[in-house]
Amino acid sequence: MEKLTAFVQEHIADDLTRLVLDRKKWPDIDMDLAVSCIQSRRKLKGKVQEWYMNPDLIFPVGLSAEQCSSTATGIYKSALASEIAEGKTFRLADLTGGLGVDSWYFSQKASQIWYHEMQEKLCIAAEHNFKALKAENIIVRNIVSTPETLDGILSEAQPDIVYIDPARRGEGGKKVFLIEECMPDVMTLKEQIFRYCRHILLKLSPMADITMACSRLGATCREVHIVATGGECKELLIWMDREWFDEYTVTAVELPSGYPEIEPATFSFSGSEEKIATASTRPRNDVSGFLFEPGKSLMKAGCFNLIANHFGLSKLGVSTHYYVTDDPVKADELKPYGKVYMILNTQPLDKRSIKAAGAAYPRAEVTARNIPMDTETFRKKLGVSSGDDAHIFGLKSDTLGNLIIITRRY
Repeated sequence: MEKLTAFVQEHIADDLTRLVLDRKKWPDIDMDLAVSCIQSRRKLKGKVQEWYMNPDLIFPVGLSAEQCSSTATGIYKSALASEIAEGKTFRLADLTGGLGVDSWYFSQKASQIWYHEMQEKLCIAAEHNFKALKAENIIVRNIVSTPETLDGILSEAQPDIVYIDPARRGEGGKKVFLIEECMPDVMTLKEQIFRYCRHILLKLSPMADITMACSRLGATCREVHIVATGGECKELLIWMDREWFDEYTVTAVELPSGYPEIEPATFSFSGSEEKIATASTRPRNDVSGFLFEPGKSLMKAGCFNLIANHFGLSKLGVSTHYYVTDDPVKADELKPYGKVYMILNTQPLDKRSIKAAGAAYPRAEVTARNIPMDTETFRKKLGVSSGDDAHIFGLKSDTLGNLIIITRRY
């Protein structure tokens, strides 16, 4: 193992194809494993930096590094698990161990973690890696979670929480989308799990339809957490509680770059609250002040009217999810929740205003929403290239029609 570790460190920046072709130069190195370790380390750099920096860790499956949680989302999930356990000591069974990043983060909050994984080589690597990371409260089991094996798994682990991140690829690596098509099938296992354990924490694709997923999973869905970081929606987490039969809540989470030292921006609501909420699209002579673009978690959550109510904003249009305020204090308050722009100029959208904007701001970012052209077409008509801090929006207002709004990031 020491030779492999040294080889990986020495060749971390090398061309991998060349390494494979020249494998005869290093007869005592498992080149397939070495290449997988190099690939994985490259993917973990900046994603799970503590693992990347530890030279003793091994990674036999490159895809697992691509699919694993990041540091930020791993820490958030472990904090959520602690919240589910009400801050008390808890045991957690991870039924889909994979690379082991989630189990490792959970282990920093839990008294005992049971890591279960169907691929033997991942289990061997995980056991080695957990020892190298000095995570002494993780027990590794090489087993597939099925209705036939689950009773044994749960009776041994006796968990307070079961965590599942189902594989979203079927035969031949083809992507699947329905919950029951994923591996393991939570729809089949959930009632069996509930016989042993009150809480299930389920991770789904960030592309999953929340309403459909919770409808299919049933009334025990208690909370949905939409986690975004780096301007991207990363994870959809569903907390299922055997003793919960009320309406579920949705929490949109924007993790800042300084998390966990900096608190995340969160916005929680229920579907019934959004259903009865109304947003002001009051007539205005112009659009001025500040423009707010909700972050990815808020957009995924779909709480478009509640955003306006909670922050005291005017919405440009029923289907145009951009908001306006004249208050700089509110603009500052909104920054953790998305992007805030200072409005420099607003004009009706027409050939003349497009030409003038392109001439005045030859380098600018461009966005088009709900106007008769997409963003790329709008960019071409403006004749601008990316750069500078200007941002030109083409947006539809219910009261003022199609607008061109010139802004700078606030």
